[in-house]
Amino acid sequence: MPTKTLTVLDLTDANLAGADLAGSNLAGADLREAAFRRANLAGANLAGANLAGSDLVGADLRGADLRGACLAGADLAWADLRGADLAGADLAGAYLAGTDLRGAYLAGADLAGADLAWAYLAGTDLRGAYLAGADLRDADLADAILAGANLAGADLAWAYLAGTDLRDADLAGADLRDADLRDAYLAGAGLTGADLTGADLYGANLAWANLRAAAMGFVDLTGANLAGADLQGASLQGANLTDADLRGANLRDANLTDADLTDARRDPSDPSIAGWAVVDGKLVCDF
Repeated sequence: MPTKTLTVLDLTDANLAGADLAGSNLAGADLREAAFRRANLAGANLAGANLAGSDLVGADLRGADLRGACLAGADLAWADLRGADLAGADLAGAYLAGTDLRGAYLAGADLAGADLAWAYLAGTDLRGAYLAGADLRDADLADAILAGANLAGADLAWAYLAGTDLRDADLAGADLRDADLRDAYLAGAGLTGADLTGADLYGANLAWANLRAAAMGFVDLTGANLAGADLQGASLQGANLTDADLRGANLRDANLTDADLTDARRDPSDPSIAGWAVVDGKLVCDF
């Protein structure tokens, strides 16, 4: 079947709901405010297209080329974007609740303030993406790549981040309450002032992470690597640090009341823990 080329058309405000545009060439097309609700755009070329404010609810965009496309403010709720290429795309303020983005490529994409609650992002490549202030509550980000991504102030409460690569990511002020971060890679990540209350960080790698003033009450850090991490002023009340690696970590002014440090590895000469001792697995003040 020949490729349908529509790039010469101005489709602003066009109603293409339910249309079959699979494999179409819409590269660079002006599609602002267009209606593509439940349209078939699988494999379509939309590189550089302007889809700002468009209605793509439930649309099929599997394998579509959306590199550099503008989707600012677009409604993509429950759309299927599996395997789509969205590198460098503008999705600022877009609505992607429940959207399936598994295996999509979003490196360098702008998702500032986007709503991705309950979205499926397992295995998605988001390295270097801008997600400041994004809503990712209950999102599935298992094994996703978010290395170097900006997630400052993002809402990741109850998100599934097991095995996710967050190395050098900016998570300052992010909400990660009750998030599942088991075996996540957070080496060098910035988590200043982040709220990790009740999060599961079993076996996570937080080496050299910045966790200054982070809220980490009742966090499970069993077997976690916190070597060289900055935990100054962090609240770790009731945290489970069993078998955690705390060598070289800065715990100055941290609240470790009722924290469990059974078999935790630490440098006894570290001045940041001077005056503290482990008694029956609990860290207690020794002065």
